[in-house]
Amino acid sequence: MKVVSFLPAATKMMYDMGLQDYLHGVTFECPKEAADQPKVVRCILEGKNYSSIEIDRIFSASKAQGKSLYWVDDALLESIAPDVVFTQDICEVCNIDTVCTETAVMKLSKQPLLVPLSPNNLQDVFECAITIARALGKEEVAFTYLARLQQKTDQILDQLRENRSPLKRVMLMEWIEPIYNCGHWIPFQIAAAGGVDMLSNPAGDSIVTPWEKIVKYNPEVLVIAPCGFDQKRSLEEMNLLTAKAGWKTLDAVKNNQVYIADFDMFTQPSIGTLVEGIEALACMFHPQIFKADENIAKKFINYTQSVQSLQSV
Repeated sequence: MKVVSFLPAATKMMYDMGLQDYLHGVTFECPKEAADQPKVVRCILEGKNYSSIEIDRIFSASKAQGKSLYWVDDALLESIAPDVVFTQDICEVCNIDTVCTETAVMKLSKQPLLVPLSPNNLQDVFECAITIARALGKEEVAFTYLARLQQKTDQILDQLRENRSPLKRVMLMEWIEPIYNCGHWIPFQIAAAGGVDMLSNPAGDSIVTPWEKIVKYNPEVLVIAPCGFDQKRSLEEMNLLTAKAGWKTLDAVKNNQVYIADFDMFTQPSIGTLVEGIEALACMFHPQIFKADENIAKKFINYTQSVQSLQSV
């Protein structure tokens, strides 16, 4: 059976579950494990270093014109002749959507099974792993994989209960300019880590959020994880936030509780990376209880400490 993944999260979960031998094609932004796989999906933003504002404008213009940011290598897809294609219909910016995928698949001489993975909440992402494995006749592999991850989240919850930790008032930003709140599964990650984000949109799309509303909400912990940005890329645009009126009045700023985190723990819904996100958030929200291991420690930084480190160089 040959699989083509149009979704980085699906690719990641296949590797995590040991199902990578079925993969014969991926997207340009699939995880490093798939670096040697043929790239079937490309993007007009690929290799460019646009700012948050520029990316937002490019997407808005493309959407207004009815165009997609993504394109498919039709000849490569035809040569692979996949039996199964995984895709999504959550975000037109993050990944190619099901409509574009269907258009490409319709041209194939051999029609594959098209499996859309469009989770809205954290439990949905868990079930996506089962959907992937079931499509390959390996459903039992998913249950073993998920049980291991569930054990990690249960341990975090047990620690929070044991320490009677109060919920932290949190905001997680999915974009810097314009500012987007977090949606879909991320509010559930925040809850699992001992926080609450009252500006979020659980199980729904993230939306533009006025800065004045954020200042009024006054988060105790601010997590900045723009979709597609790693820590270094996010740091390049932090001036867009720090220059805003009221930045220094935020509790998160005054108490050095502003964090920059890698996007793949939040806006790429592989359940393994989302559980890493829960572990990282728990360390940010409750550092007196949770200590990041070597892997998780690489995935986020304290903004104040990073600035001080750069100034001392």
